[in-house]
Amino acid sequence: MLDAVIGCLAHTGIGQFTLRGVAAALGQSTRVLTHHFADKGELLVAVMRRLDEQQHHALRTTEGWEDPAVPVSAVVRSAWERNLGEVELPMTRLIREIEGLAAAGRLPEAVPDFVRGRADFVASCLTLRGVPERTALITATMLNATFAGLQADYLTTSDAERARGALDELCHWLDAVVAARGDRRGEGTPRQSGS
Repeated sequence: MLDAVIGCLAHTGIGQFTLRGVAAALGQSTRVLTHHFADKGELLVAVMRRLDEQQHHALRTTEGWEDPAVPVSAVVRSAWERNLGEVELPMTRLIREIEGLAAAGRLPEAVPDFVRGRADFVASCLTLRGVPERTALITATMLNATFAGLQADYLTTSDAERARGALDELCHWLDAVVAARGDRRGEGTPRQSGS
């Protein structure tokens, strides 16, 4: 049911979605949705959790994710191609829309875990390559923000050459950070609780 809802929202967007509209698009009654979700906000939280699960699964199964010998840039480039490919493009647009609406304070629920959880997840790929935990989290935050910004830029302008050039620079930076930090294991600032 939730995957069907996500598929619907990926094509209609979430800016003005209603339970009634989603139910109608799915060929169901509103009662079917309210049986599973108390209201629109609860449905949106469930959608974001499921999108995170899908994104984490896709990254985890990307060739090289768990192989420290594979540069992180290879994983980033694979994710870029997959996210902007025909199959995942509607989901990528939905994720960018959620982030934009959240940043504008226009979602009914707070969504900090949607972004923070992604940073923690990507940081795990960096720590596997020897980057100290605190540095990995900061680097993952910068990587995710830049990656999302480049995707938004490309989706807005369709300027593939410029976006890919910027992605290449991001990948060079990332590989240099991983190489430098991985060579100095243990020198990172200890992670403080609550950060």
